[in-house]
Amino acid sequence: MASKEKLGYQHLEHGFPACYDEQSEILILGSFPSVKSREISFYYGHPQNRFWSVLSEVFKENIGKSIDDKRIFLHHKHIALYDVIDQCDILGSSDASIKNPVITDIFSILKATKIKKILLNGKKAGTLFTKYQKTIIESGIPFSTLPSTSPANAAMRLDDLVRIWKEALS
Repeated sequence: MASKEKLGYQHLEHGFPACYDEQSEILILGSFPSVKSREISFYYGHPQNRFWSVLSEVFKENIGKSIDDKRIFLHHKHIALYDVIDQCDILGSSDASIKNPVITDIFSILKATKIKKILLNGKKAGTLFTKYQKTIIESGIPFSTLPSTSPANAAMRLDDLVRIWKEALS
């Protein structure tokens, strides 16, 4: 059997902090940062990921392109961002390839904020959250798994993503 290295797997750590402040009310969790997100050390960095376009449409606001613009928008809307996985073995950006996940400490974010709702961006984030975050689930904070904004979810039209995410964010 080929080793992980020969298959292209890398063991990676998340690499950048959660984005939140004490006023955050909605926590959006992805699975693990993409290659592009890891390169820029911020969330949803792949230009074809529709996350920022979806939020722009949902809130009818131009978010801006810079990381600072995105942080300001998130803080203004009381949205926190993080990922379910802190480290794992992964092939590039492929959620399907994730092995040996080490889960992030989401509880510390909950203690430092006013989170009232958790939204999971994609099936992998939802599956890992429900498998490993039993304490948070038992706390009663409502959570929902939403369709991924990833370019890998090309079957989902932008209009449909906006409609579903808008309902979840209201």
